Amino acid sequence: MGKSERYLARVDGRVLRALSHPLRVKILELLREDGPATASGLAKRAGESSGTTSWHLRQLAESGLIAEDTERGSRRDRWWKALHEGDRMRARDFIDDPDLAGPFTAYAHTMVERRYAAEAQFVAEARDWADEWIDKAVFDDSRLSLTPDETAALTDEILEVVNRYRRPERDGDTQVRVQWAAFPRKSRPETP
Repeated sequence: MGKSERYLARVDGRVLRALSHPLRVKILELLREDGPATASGLAKRAGESSGTTSWHLRQLAESGLIAEDTERGSRRDRWWKALHEGDRMRARDFIDDPDLAGPFTAYAHTMVERRYAAEAQFVAEARDWADEWIDKAVFDDSRLSLTPDETAALTDEILEVVNRYRRPERDGDTQVRVQWAAFPRKSRPETP
């Protein structure tokens, strides 16, 4: 198993269906970013009832994205943990399948919203970050003229760099969110 495979869940139809609900994506994100938690703890952070959160946790567990953390809690106080740090999927696997195109679109929209929320949160908290961090955060929005193959090569190179930095957390580390997207844009010239 390669380094990135230990960290990234491969998304198939079953996993995609589990990820097509925004609350499940939020719960999974909380478990990945903040570590193991109970349904009631997640409910408070997500603004939901513990019953709703419990149901969604079971759906995520059935898809293989999370598991009960048996080293914590008791039968009455169940703790859950994420099994991977992220997901890897290819749109081609879902977009032409009538049963999966809807869940793919729902998941993709949720991910764009979650990424925006993470960036907006950082901007809102910018004054709270020490001087050593404030000039290290980058929001880059580049426009390149590329072929599809060049875009794929660029993405592969960037993901290779990200994978070089994957390692277990150490003392002194701060969680850093790295987001990458490369997509075409339709030209919309002005009309007379």
